[in-house]
Amino acid sequence: MLEIRARISAGILTPGGRLPSVRRFAAAMGASPSTVVEAYDRLEAEGIIRGRRGSGFYVTDAGLPPRTPTRMGIAEADAARTPEIDPFWVSKQSLDAEPSVLKPGCGWLPDDWMPVAALRRGLRTLARADGALLTEYGGTRGPLALRRLLLARFAEEGIGASLDQVMLTGSGTQAIDLVCRLVLQPGDAVLVDDPCYFNFQALLRAHPVRVVSVPMTPWGPEPEAFERVLEAETPRLYITNSALQNPTGATLSPQTAHRLLILAQTHGLTIVEDDIFADFEPAPSPRLAILDGLSRVIRIGSFSKTLSSAVRCGYIAARPEWIEALADLQIATSFGAVSPVAGELVAGILGAGGYRKHMDEVRHRLAHARIDVAGQLGRLGIVPWLMPRGGFYLWCRLPDGLDSASVAQRCRDEGVILAPGNVFSVAQSAGAFLRFNVAQMGDPRVLACLARAMG
Repeated sequence: MLEIRARISAGILTPGGRLPSVRRFAAAMGASPSTVVEAYDRLEAEGIIRGRRGSGFYVTDAGLPPRTPTRMGIAEADAARTPEIDPFWVSKQSLDAEPSVLKPGCGWLPDDWMPVAALRRGLRTLARADGALLTEYGGTRGPLALRRLLLARFAEEGIGASLDQVMLTGSGTQAIDLVCRLVLQPGDAVLVDDPCYFNFQALLRAHPVRVVSVPMTPWGPEPEAFERVLEAETPRLYITNSALQNPTGATLSPQTAHRLLILAQTHGLTIVEDDIFADFEPAPSPRLAILDGLSRVIRIGSFSKTLSSAVRCGYIAARPEWIEALADLQIATSFGAVSPVAGELVAGILGAGGYRKHMDEVRHRLAHARIDVAGQLGRLGIVPWLMPRGGFYLWCRLPDGLDSASVAQRCRDEGVILAPGNVFSVAQSAGAFLRFNVAQMGDPRVLACLARAMG
């Protein structure tokens, strides 16, 4: 492979040029034909060469060397254009970043916080499974084992659901998208918290709807403002995190939960409760789905924060007739539920007994990290809006006169990705805030860069 790449880089082999035959190249290199076949197969898989039946292998345009010999940094790559800081900004910057880039603004835990050993064991087990699991489509509602485990977890919380009330999805985001497709019509209003998870806004841009917001308090959305929005905008759907709300870390109080459900009933509002952070709580807090009994509330969740972002698996719990309709939508849009491999992998880990211990350790580490990071930020004049009961976010106010978007841009130029406040705010009222992931703040370069950006 290296010899072929070298010949392409040197211009000896050019796009359209034919490679030596397997036998000839093996003889020239003093290698076995099987070694050359494997090398050609890899290069073809990468798109660098292309095989033609009965003719041989040829170099493609993808085999051309890059125009610049060095890898560009973040600032150089975007020198010609400053990207708009919108709800897509943090996602794109974090997902596309090189490994050397620091990501205190991202929404996931570092790999050394995750149950990698359990994932490896689970993958080895699946490798020995029947071939059908590895090659065929899954059922329309996902693996039965994982759905049963979810029902057991719901029962512990006080939700008496049945199998026909649960389906698996490709992710939590896909779960919300399916609900939007089911419930919304063009022009409908959708209510979100302000601030809220930026991808709620990004997802809703894919639907022809109006996004309206209600101010967030440490105890949930402000009830009087919530009622005013319902009366003025008549939204069809409300999307929220009840526990450890993203980005603020706020937790719904029993009084606020009761008031919201009464208002939802009065105004015909359907609620999507994204419960992705439930396992980060030290003790359960009020849930709309529990108080409502999955009548008007749809619960969604996933395992990307606690197990693996690479294993895409989410779920929806709702009324049976809604699940039936959502399953039909999932068939139409992705031909089935979650990947059987992903679903069985998650089920195996949750059912193996080590998951609770893993989450105990994560909660313990996060409790220390929140205190430590809050202290370090405080020395820069950056103050948490509140200290959450759990989770890995701190929603923090910058010193007076500083704009978080400007600070984020300066840090980005130094290879540090932050999450500026207004990407979370429909009303664009959070320009003085940044969201920090305390688990991603261990490198001292983050605070050093932040200090320079604020200076």
